[in-house]
Amino acid sequence: MTGMTGTLRVEAALTAGALVLRPWRHEDAEQVIEAYGDVAIARWVTRPIKTLEDAQRWLEFQSESRRTGTRLAFAICEDQPGDAGGQLLGNIVLKWPEHPSREVGEIGYWTMPYARGRGVAPRAVETLSAWAFDSYAAEGLHRLELIHQEDNPASCRVAEKAGYHFDRILPATPPYPRDGHLHVRHAGH
Repeated sequence: MTGMTGTLRVEAALTAGALVLRPWRHEDAEQVIEAYGDVAIARWVTRPIKTLEDAQRWLEFQSESRRTGTRLAFAICEDQPGDAGGQLLGNIVLKWPEHPSREVGEIGYWTMPYARGRGVAPRAVETLSAWAFDSYAAEGLHRLELIHQEDNPASCRVAEKAGYHFDRILPATPPYPRDGHLHVRHAGH
């Protein structure tokens, strides 16, 4: 991937085909509404997306955040010829929420119901993490964090599979009603 606008390709694994991590597009609005309509995704997000206007605001936020460099969100898609990618499988984001520098970043993600159990999330997290450490090494990126609520064991498994080690429990902080798990991965590991 070159710069912040390109596409990342994830090689095929035994359990699933190759993946594409590509920037979100305005024409993805209907798929965003479908994703946020899933009970499992809706459970973990802080803002519901139910209308086309909600989805367009979400997509514009992703686009603006990419322009400002505060977060890089990607649609996870099945690999198809060209950069468009095939069926939407999920979302993954690299962000710098509380760190003015690029020394510490955070990875977040969600997957569509039909993509779960296929190794999509761990492979996407692994790929984006490796790319981030490589791309932001000159800016001092040395640590990535993955945070999830304690009652989300699937995210614990994803973190472990992608090389993130459990660091500590974080106390519940609004808008999150439950304690969380902080998983960490360091550059070079």
